[in-house]
This record gives sequence, C-alpha cells and structure tokens, in this order.
Amino acid sequence: MKSILCNASSGYGVARRAGKRLPALIFMLFAAAVAVSAASGARARDLTVTALGDSLTAGYGLEQGQGLVPQLQAWLDAQGRAVRVVNAGVSGDTTSGGLQRLDWVLADRPDAMIVALGGNDLLRGIDPALSRANLDAILTRLEAEGIPALLVGLPAPGNYGPAFQSAFAALFPDLAAAHDTLLLPDLLAPIAAARDAGTPVTDLMQGDMIHPNARGVALVVQALGPQVETLLDRVAP
Repeated sequence: MKSILCNASSGYGVARRAGKRLPALIFMLFAAAVAVSAASGARARDLTVTALGDSLTAGYGLEQGQGLVPQLQAWLDAQGRAVRVVNAGVSGDTTSGGLQRLDWVLADRPDAMIVALGGNDLLRGIDPALSRANLDAILTRLEAEGIPALLVGLPAPGNYGPAFQSAFAALFPDLAAAHDTLLLPDLLAPIAAARDAGTPVTDLMQGDMIHPNARGVALVVQALGPQVETLLDRVAP
C-alpha cells in the first residue's frame, strides 16, 4: 500500500507540474492557429484581375513570360500587390468576340477587369458605332456585376478617313465617362513616345510592326501598371 501511495503521490506531482504548463501550451497552440488562420485569410483576400483583350493581351509572337499579362503580373508583384492577373486575350478577337465570350470570362468571378479590345475592329475597318455598342454592352454588364473596369484604347489611323478616325477616337473617352470607368486612352503610347524620342521603332516592335516585342511590352506595362493599381483600389473590400 505504501508503495502504491508513493507512486500515486509521485504521479500526482507530475500531473500538477504538467497542469501548470498547460495554459502556456494552450496559448502557444492558439497563437499558432491564429497565425495560420491569418495567413489563410490573407491568401483568401488576394484579388483577381482578368485582362479581356486580343493578341496584344494574349502575347502574340512572344515567348512565355514576355507577354503583356506575365510582365504586368511581375510588375504588380514588385509593387507588393496581392493580385493574380488572368489572361483572357484571344488573338484576332474583335469587340464583338469579346462580348460573345463575356459570360465565359465572368464565370471565374474576377474582382476587376481590364477591357483592351478594338485593335482588330480598326484593322478590319468595322463601323465605330458597332465597336461602341459592343464595348458599351461589356461595361454595362460589368457595372451590373459590380466589377470595376479599366478601359484601354488605341488611336485610330487616318487611312479610313477623318470621320472614321474621329468616331473611333471618341468612343473610348465617351464610354469611360458614361460608365465612370478608368481609362488608358492609348495602350501603345509609350512606344510612340520612345520612337519620337529617338528609339528605333524596330527595337520595340515585332516584324509585323503591329505587335510589341518584349522590350516594347515592358514600356507598355510601365504605363499600364499604375492604372491597374488604381483599378485595384476600386475593388470593394
């Protein structure tokens, strides 16, 4: 009996010492759980921006990692932005094509969208009124879905005549104002500025002189990136 009591007493002493350490252990486990939960919450709050566009968005003619979307992703990463940029660019797409696949693009529920369509409308000489109607429908849908947008335009060349040029140039600022949408008037303006400053355009464009090369895309992203940051700031918390 004595040995049993002694053993019981000894065991009780160990239990008491463990009991004293238990609150501290529970606190440590709780703190670790909170840290994991916080990290998971931060990941859950990462935003998604979808770039709806044509070959300029898709990265036509460029190696993997050199296109507009991956370079924009790298730029935003460097700014410390917790965002994923999704490439919804389709080479050859018009504003009509972008509108037709909008349901598919929205199925992933992006937090914000870059709308960069119109270049192929220009190349095909499509009536600017149709381009305007298509972009208006896209922006109207995004408004209804509560998705902030950045509208990206292009300048119209003069080869279709002054009336076409004027009508096409007006549709981007008009739509941005009507929908309270952010606007980047000319995606390729940084390349034109570099050309005007003396950089050979062949250093910035691919051989077709329509699509930027990797260096040209980098210039475009330097101007586009801050606009995308402003777009992210419009996302509802």
